[in-house]
Amino acid sequence: MEATVAKTGTEGKTWGGGNRPLNASYGKMMMWFFIVSDALTFSGFIASYGFSRFKFIDAWPVADEVFTHVPFLHGVPAPMYYVAFMTLVLIFSSVTMVLAVDAGHKMQKKKVIWYMFFTIIGGAIFVGSQAWEWATFIKGDYGAVETKGGKILQFLNTEGERVAIADFAKHIPTERVTHEKKNGVWYAAEPTRTSFSYEEVKAGFLANDNLLVRTQYLDEHGHPTVLSREESVAKIMNDGKLVVEGANLRHNEYGHPLFANFFFFITGFHGFHVFSGVIINIIIFFNVILGTYEKRKSYEMVEKVGLYWHFVDLVWVFVFTFFYLV
Repeated sequence: MEATVAKTGTEGKTWGGGNRPLNASYGKMMMWFFIVSDALTFSGFIASYGFSRFKFIDAWPVADEVFTHVPFLHGVPAPMYYVAFMTLVLIFSSVTMVLAVDAGHKMQKKKVIWYMFFTIIGGAIFVGSQAWEWATFIKGDYGAVETKGGKILQFLNTEGERVAIADFAKHIPTERVTHEKKNGVWYAAEPTRTSFSYEEVKAGFLANDNLLVRTQYLDEHGHPTVLSREESVAKIMNDGKLVVEGANLRHNEYGHPLFANFFFFITGFHGFHVFSGVIINIIIFFNVILGTYEKRKSYEMVEKVGLYWHFVDLVWVFVFTFFYLV
């Protein structure tokens, strides 16, 4: 008996899409595959951040008290203002990318050039702003003391305002010998020296009765717990260990060390994507100027890099929401 085969598509083939499934070229399909895989990677990072934050919710830093800096406005409290500015710039660059793709469909070379130029400028501003934010985060603003158990103690005045350790630390002249190989200490690199030693901070704190200690643990209202003067003195005298300025992968003056780790990893990974997108956009930009795509009678390369750029913008919306706002 002859088997009956159901014919679907052209000439009895079971797949009638040819080499352009969903009417998309090979390059565009590969870009979509990359975007989906990269989205899963970012999803894993954000899920890990959410799990860690939930686990240490009672000691997690408050973003409004960490990201308060704006360039050229040192000392002016502006929580989240600059991060919001970065977000708006990146969204605006996504809009100009849409306009560039649309102009490419209409074969309008001059408009593609201008819109690509604005997209590149927006991406460059974002990358530069993120670099500045990293530098500010690493440098720190107030400083803190880390306890023997790895907890962070910050300093306030009696009015509840943050006080930098540079404002009250007492200078104590001491002789200091740098660890060198010739001294036999070849196996241990000397840690980065802070502006003040723990003894100088302790002496300055004890000499100022209007200073209090704030722990990294949050109260029932979601604010860090402030100790009384007696409790603060006891904490500094018995539990203090070292001075912390800014943040790195080991110490963090803002609170729990994982907060800094996730900040560097997530924003750094996203920043690398934006930087890569800027470089790719520059290459496409010069190809547009040279008329490469005009000769091909297709601006599909602009559309493909546009897909990547929109993905980067969308990821930042999630990072901004879950890392900075929530």
